[in-house]
Amino acid sequence: MEAAGSYGAPMSLTVSLDASSVTAVPGEETSLPLQVRNSGTTVEEYRFEVAGACAAWTTVEPATLSLYPGSAETVQVTFRPPRDPSVPAGETPFGVRVVPTSDHAEPVVPEGRVTVAPFTEVTAELVPRGSHGVLRGAHKVAVDNRGNAPLTVALTARSGTERAGITFTRPELRVEPGRAAFAELRVKPAKRLWRGTPVLHTFQAVVAPPAPEGEEPPAPVVLDGSYQQEAILPRWLPRALILAFVLALILTGFWYGMLRPAVKSAAREAITPEVIASATSGPDQSGGQTGGQTGGGSGGASATPTPAPTPTPTASVKPSAKPSVKPSAKATAKPLPPAEPSSAQVQVRDGVGGGSRSGTALTVPAGKTFRLTDILVQNPQGDAGTVVITGDGGSRILTLALENFRDSDYHFVTPILVPAGGQVTMTVDCRKVGRPVNAPAPSRCAQSLFLGGTMQSTKS
Repeated sequence: MEAAGSYGAPMSLTVSLDASSVTAVPGEETSLPLQVRNSGTTVEEYRFEVAGACAAWTTVEPATLSLYPGSAETVQVTFRPPRDPSVPAGETPFGVRVVPTSDHAEPVVPEGRVTVAPFTEVTAELVPRGSHGVLRGAHKVAVDNRGNAPLTVALTARSGTERAGITFTRPELRVEPGRAAFAELRVKPAKRLWRGTPVLHTFQAVVAPPAPEGEEPPAPVVLDGSYQQEAILPRWLPRALILAFVLALILTGFWYGMLRPAVKSAAREAITPEVIASATSGPDQSGGQTGGQTGGGSGGASATPTPAPTPTPTASVKPSAKPSVKPSAKATAKPLPPAEPSSAQVQVRDGVGGGSRSGTALTVPAGKTFRLTDILVQNPQGDAGTVVITGDGGSRILTLALENFRDSDYHFVTPILVPAGGQVTMTVDCRKVGRPVNAPAPSRCAQSLFLGGTMQSTKS
């Protein structure tokens, strides 16, 4: 290279650049003059080729040049670096190959350096924009460096309220050109929410790029986000506890109303006449044998044979004979079959006016007796009127006003006996149809009756 930046082949071509280095701004054009002189004795045509990493975005205008002997002209080497991360910032060497079209001339390659100026372009995204949880919220900030130089951005956050703290896991984030990097952001509420309505915490994440030398800092990227703090005790927990309590009450009522009487009845039925006979016959027989032996002993010990001792054996035999006959008669009696738990139900619907309406819940079969121990009457709609429950022969068991209850149950220590052929009936007289909550209005009153007890056979 000559002092003036000229290159030449002997006696034919001289080429020189006006400057050995140039700065190119991405997205803009920068030109560098190139002087070409024909030092030969014939007309010569030259073509230009750019070599180096910048060849994709560098051109020479005009692309070919014809010169007379001893003449010189200037062409423009134009640099157009694109504004994207594919062209990194910094210095890049290049060369312009000037090729004569004649065969006897050799090409000349003047060299230089182009410096690509850095530029900053940053985008960011909050993922997710909204989160929810019990103890804390978790987010990620994705920072995308669309510039042509490595970038270190500052990360800060500010909360919309004082009820939550917003922090980044790192205060800065370094991002290479054309790449993205992630930083974690955490939202922690100041107080725990045990129950109640969820609380919404808003915040902003700020991504601040550095300021280029001698320039104003670019505007920071502000990302809006939110975190919904959920209650530790979920909303459905009170309802679940109430439901569990009601279920426990139902099971308890079922035990005392159905299973416990059946267990007691089975225990009573286990005491059969055979068991009673076996328990009472043993002592009586032993007593008879003792009396007989005593009577015999007394007769043998009498020294003077007189007729007076004669009734003594008779008196000792009669008491022993009576117990031996009675238990045997009891043992021959057949026990009754055990009582079986039984239940029945009926639903009666009645309209307003037009008289009452009845429904039969149970008709006792022939050869049976129903022992009624439990009654449950339900008025789920909240109707108004009268309900009457009758037993055998139309005898009233219960008379209730519908407006006084929704569910009403009764348990009898002494069972109500309904003989064979008897019926348990519910009669409803509707005066006003109720309206359930959050449900369509019904057209008629509706009541239900549930019976519980045991069915005892009267045949031995």
